[in-house]
Amino acid sequence: MASFIERCEKLRYAFRPSPEQVDRNVSPTREDEENTPEDSRQAKLAALRDAGIPPYPNSCQRDTSLKLLQDEMKDLPSDEVTERTVSVVGRISSIRNSGMFIDINDGTDKVQVFHNIKKVEEHVTFLLSNLDIGDCIGVTGIVRRTKRGELTVNGNSLSLLSKAVIAPPEKYHGLTDIENRYRKREADLIANADSRNILRTRFAMVSKIRSFMADQGFMEVETPILQPIYGGAVARPFITHHNTLDLDLYLRIAPELYLKRLLVGGLSDKIFEMNRSFRNEGISTRHNPEFTMLEAYQAYADVSDMMELVEGIVCSALGAEDLVVKGNGEDITFTRPFRKLSMTGSVSDLLGRNVLDMDASELRNLAQNRYESADLANMSWGDLVAYVYEEEIEKGIVQPTHVMDFPAEISPLAKQSESDPRVADRFETICNGMEIANAFSEQNDPHLQEQIFADQVEQTKNSVEGLKEVDYNYIEALKLGLPPSGGLGVGIDRLAMLVTEVQSIREVIAFPTMRPVRPKS
Repeated sequence: MASFIERCEKLRYAFRPSPEQVDRNVSPTREDEENTPEDSRQAKLAALRDAGIPPYPNSCQRDTSLKLLQDEMKDLPSDEVTERTVSVVGRISSIRNSGMFIDINDGTDKVQVFHNIKKVEEHVTFLLSNLDIGDCIGVTGIVRRTKRGELTVNGNSLSLLSKAVIAPPEKYHGLTDIENRYRKREADLIANADSRNILRTRFAMVSKIRSFMADQGFMEVETPILQPIYGGAVARPFITHHNTLDLDLYLRIAPELYLKRLLVGGLSDKIFEMNRSFRNEGISTRHNPEFTMLEAYQAYADVSDMMELVEGIVCSALGAEDLVVKGNGEDITFTRPFRKLSMTGSVSDLLGRNVLDMDASELRNLAQNRYESADLANMSWGDLVAYVYEEEIEKGIVQPTHVMDFPAEISPLAKQSESDPRVADRFETICNGMEIANAFSEQNDPHLQEQIFADQVEQTKNSVEGLKEVDYNYIEALKLGLPPSGGLGVGIDRLAMLVTEVQSIREVIAFPTMRPVRPKS
């Protein structure tokens, strides 16, 4: 005659989803009843309190993670019982047969818990009857593997660690509303293994990049987020106020100027910051007002050194060279060296005339005929070249490409090319139609940089974007002598989009900026 446990397991597997339906890190599901509504959960919470069982205790007992346990027992044969006693914890993702079988997940992996409901003590029976999907529990017991190959802990001690008074999203449908997925990220992560894997991959990618930069001899530093003068890019800032100083401050739009001041000071000849920056601008699938950048600066280097560094950073993020990832419409292959493309050259090819032989008026007339509805009246020569490039060329660049020969007019912090002063020693790395890196040989002439800043202030004084005042502290730093240097910025969020093969920046940001919706009280 089959044992009681064997009969229970047969009953369990008669209603078990197929392996195709459920992954190893299972999301919440209940096979013997629907997720209990909130009023039922509140009633169970009250019953637990009345019985003297603390629903939110201060501490718990745990001696291994479920991932370590799965790894330790990976060679344990089916239908084998060990002498190993473990104490494990996790969130309930599945309850079957009145609590006889429970799946828990601790964020590293999942394991099955078994209770012989005919033999457990009365208080355990009571606790099992008041558990719900989403509750966090602790279990101590012997480890075994079932006949079906499921690693299982035979529970002889059970404790409630946290009572979930609202139900997590149901497994097979999860959070189907995209906006809710981002607003209620914690619920999304409980329900969706893909969301967990995307964010885990993103944060692992950041660690790989940090390790790569350290291996290259770069020192990681920190610079101010609150700045009295914002600079290092052209963007509309967020404004705040310091009460004690009675001073308006800006959330940084880039850390560039402070980082180069550290380079002037000789803190190190190679520095970088994995920074949060903020731009008070639009939101799209490729833009979030709060974002992560890597900025790095190297003394006695130039734009060609930065090109090699960018390729190294990208390949370290991917984990390999010659890696192929899915792009928007075609496979993307990251093979070094990346392709090179001239901005002025590609725009010239598109228009059928060499833009370097035209002044702003000629180029404007040619562009206006092509873009009849566009307002090009106040655009400079450099702005016009960039406009044509962004309208018709950039979006079609899928394979990783260094776009060089930027107009110097739109590159205020870069050195001019020695061969043509209208062109800057600058490139952007484009992949899948979006910029992932920007780099150049740094302008270190203090008098020329001061004049460029003053021109910027004058040109943008009536706009909401642009430079509002010259940062004379930075100019003074340049007068101390900035060595010839190369600098770069890499968009970490966009790079994560490539690594995880997603099309929206919101997927790779744990809590993207959203219009708030007040939760129900």
